[in-house]
Amino acid sequence: MRTPAPAGDGSGPGGYLPLSDYGFIGNLRTAALVGRNGSIDWCCFPYLDSPSVFAAILDAGRGGRFSISVADGGSGDQDYFGDTNILVTRFTTGSGRLALTDLMPLSGEISGRGESHAPPVILRFLDCEEGAVDVAVEWSPRFDYARARTCIERVPGGWLATGGGEALFLCGLDGARVASTGQGTTLRARFAMHEGERRILQTRWGLEDMTCDPGRAEAAFDETVRVWRAWAHYEDLAQTPRWAGEWLPYVTRAELTLKLLTMADSGAIAAAPTTSLPEEIGGARNWDYRYAWVRDASMTAQALVSLGHPREAIEFLQWMERTAEARSGARQPQVLFGLHDATADLTEIELTHLEGYRGSRPVRIGNAAANQLQLEIFGELISTGYELIRRGVNLGPEALRFLSAVADYACSRWTEPDQGIWEIRGPAQHFVYSKVMVWVALDRAIHLAEHHGLPGDVDRWRRTRETIRERVLAEGYDPGLGSFVQSFGSKALDAVNLRIPLVEFLPFDDERVQGTIDATLEHLTKNGLVYRYLADDGLPGGEGAFGLCTFWLVDVLALSGRVEEAREIFDGIVARANHLGLLPEEFDPDTGEFLGNFPQAFTHIGLVNSALYLAHAEGRWVPEHAPAGIPREGVR
Repeated sequence: MRTPAPAGDGSGPGGYLPLSDYGFIGNLRTAALVGRNGSIDWCCFPYLDSPSVFAAILDAGRGGRFSISVADGGSGDQDYFGDTNILVTRFTTGSGRLALTDLMPLSGEISGRGESHAPPVILRFLDCEEGAVDVAVEWSPRFDYARARTCIERVPGGWLATGGGEALFLCGLDGARVASTGQGTTLRARFAMHEGERRILQTRWGLEDMTCDPGRAEAAFDETVRVWRAWAHYEDLAQTPRWAGEWLPYVTRAELTLKLLTMADSGAIAAAPTTSLPEEIGGARNWDYRYAWVRDASMTAQALVSLGHPREAIEFLQWMERTAEARSGARQPQVLFGLHDATADLTEIELTHLEGYRGSRPVRIGNAAANQLQLEIFGELISTGYELIRRGVNLGPEALRFLSAVADYACSRWTEPDQGIWEIRGPAQHFVYSKVMVWVALDRAIHLAEHHGLPGDVDRWRRTRETIRERVLAEGYDPGLGSFVQSFGSKALDAVNLRIPLVEFLPFDDERVQGTIDATLEHLTKNGLVYRYLADDGLPGGEGAFGLCTFWLVDVLALSGRVEEAREIFDGIVARANHLGLLPEEFDPDTGEFLGNFPQAFTHIGLVNSALYLAHAEGRWVPEHAPAGIPREGVR
């Protein structure tokens, strides 16, 4: 991966790093963002959707951090340790070089639910590789999104921070001092390290284990390397996605990033590890994405299937069935759920005591979209089962009955207006893409019934499918614009309609499809990046160009035979990835600045699929990896 130029002292306006300066570690239960300046500025324990322990990314003064820095080195160079989610940050000073290695330990196997072990701990290895360096450490936990006052005290073996009924233990740091601040107490230390010297700092959530064993930490590092490399096919060259060509490092990083968003104990899949990172600096479009959206999780599952990881998709469907039943008492999925608790309260509230990233208020937790009707989720959910079954996976009778119930529910609701894929906060509309995805749900259900024994009222599904198709073509396409529109009767364009041929609603050579592509290029694309839409959506302010929409444009251009255009746009957005190959939700199309929650599942899904579609268009496609939109021989 490319390495950006050093950023001085590692901070931007107001003490905030650019979002592109962060790396991502985790243990399939929770995650943390680690800056190029050595600071952990975001982490929730024990789960990803738990309250934060470190949240400096949302308030540089109040949020709390776990920072390791060198006296005069500023930001470091970051890279991952091979094909793992272990992050290495190297600081070079005038007197020496320090390597900081960060990980959350994993052991066991991570391909199956409940088969891995992950203690709630972050390990930080400090190795002086050359000369001598002066190191500074700040440890300032701020529990419950910095709503609880923190107290830090010396205890046998280390330091203990408590507040709001929670506790965090730190060991490996001697000679530190505690200072009081307006938000609680902060632990600080300074020490010198010399060539060949190693220190290991460990911070652990809870009171169950307050020991510090360097040998155990060393073994945890080795085991975590083994686990990640085994899952990413590192030791099985026959499994390597060779179709990725020169994009293999980016595809592999996307694969590992998507896996980090899966929850090993439940099967749920998060949309992103963060909350309230703004879609416009200083703006109010700041949302909590630390939950499992049916849509996002389904797309993640399908991308992982294409990469040779069907088990994650199977376990997501099983979790979805259990969760929908527990939440509603019926097999009717809502839009999003908590990652570990089907009945979790997702009420959206504002944390007014936090200033937000670079002053972008409000900071929100919870998400009111949970109460919306979004019809397109039915298509994504059934498509996940469809992609598994067409690859020979036997889902079993319970999963089939669940998919059948989803198809019936889609039939009963499709005539209603909804909030759509973009979760519009204004009045419900008859969104074109929502109707198309109900068509997809029924189309896939019919195919599964005809060829794989899916039970259900197939005649009803067929009648409804044809009615939806007729209405979409009659009311969702504007001949004057030469394009599909956002909602029935509107003149607004929406980049999501690029997916119409990808889901096989119309062929790529249909003039309506090509007109939609051309309209998107002309009206929604800027500097090679695609906006979702430009219509009024009832929210103040604006937003950046959307990463996933840009990849959708790549997909439809590639599969339309417009391969040179597709490759130019693909190369352009991949070049905008950060030094680690990570991508955000959105970009400022003028500056390339990262916007929105980060790293974003949607954008990495898009990278994987676009690499596959381009490989197919350029003759490098491996059939068993075909995503939706490329039917395999004998399989629709």
